[in-house]
Amino acid sequence: MNVPTDLVDRVRSRLASGGTEITSAEVARAVREEAGGIVGDADVLDALRLMRQEFVGAGPLDPLLRAPGTTDVLVTGPEQVWRDGDGGLRRTDVTFPDEDAVRRLAQRLALICGRRLDDAQPFVDAWLPAGALGRVRLHAVLPPIAADGTCISLRVLRRAGHDLGSLQRLGTFDEPTHRLLEAIVDARLAFVVTGGTGAGKTSLLSALLGRVDPTERIVTVEDAGELQPDHPQFVRLIARPPNVEGAGEVTLADLVRHGLRMRPDRIIVGEVRGAEVYNLLTALNTGHDGGAGTVHANSPAEFPARMEALAALGGLDRGALHSQLAAAFHVVLHMRRRGDGSRRLEEIGVLERTRDGVRVVPATNEALEARGVTVPC
Repeated sequence: MNVPTDLVDRVRSRLASGGTEITSAEVARAVREEAGGIVGDADVLDALRLMRQEFVGAGPLDPLLRAPGTTDVLVTGPEQVWRDGDGGLRRTDVTFPDEDAVRRLAQRLALICGRRLDDAQPFVDAWLPAGALGRVRLHAVLPPIAADGTCISLRVLRRAGHDLGSLQRLGTFDEPTHRLLEAIVDARLAFVVTGGTGAGKTSLLSALLGRVDPTERIVTVEDAGELQPDHPQFVRLIARPPNVEGAGEVTLADLVRHGLRMRPDRIIVGEVRGAEVYNLLTALNTGHDGGAGTVHANSPAEFPARMEALAALGGLDRGALHSQLAAAFHVVLHMRRRGDGSRRLEEIGVLERTRDGVRVVPATNEALEARGVTVPC
């Protein structure tokens, strides 16, 4: 791309100081007016393409974010742009002109989120406004915190649209496991889906909620609106971050409390990750059967320890946590993402009390039947 540097600088300054919303039409007008008749048509088109990438959408990352199956787009340098999704993490041929271009994109995306990103605040974690891509989570870090240059991480959160049947066809689990999952939901057991980032926890949870009896009212609490099960009695509550002044935040813990006042038959937390664990456990121990949530954990065996750490944030000590945990949750479903990008339901466990607290053991037929599940043949 052979674009005169002075033309790019003039257009950039004009757009940055215009004080109006920067749209594709505004970029085109600025390029035409600044170019005049001095440069050729090809250079004008190149400048227009470059300016659109810099000022509109996610710039050169837009095609990657729109590609089917993309879960993450990662930038670790002007020539280090990676895409994660079907097939795993792969380096792309997308590049930036220089480090300044990466920094400008990171700062512009932060501004779109209503956040600041500069030398005084060198990192940001925020949500881009919802659009055709679904929701995109932005994380960016500037030098010198990021020693080798500006880092941008964009996570694409699309609505999980699979039911249990489609997940079986994708190879997430087999037919006997499919029948067992239906039996767990029908028995109104409270369950938690564990796994790492991108393991498919939300997809499985959404599919399981689609199995819930249509006469039951489901209230979900989420940080991002990912859950969209095929269910007629489905109410979503979505958390809100603070604005640039630090006001207006609505936390998951706030929403759990309000969700309990909305006459739920099942209360669901899209991701249990903080003080809201206290409110959720309280709810599940006061007659709200069949609740559910997702938790980041490396294995079912590590689930109790993970919950201990989260409960501490809510002021719940280990003894109280274990007492409530064993009564609140019955089943642990563990998802794992493989190297080829496929996702599998690898383990099913049940919680059982021990002398020292609670542990997760394999879900045998006897253990499930003791909890009211009629194990399908």
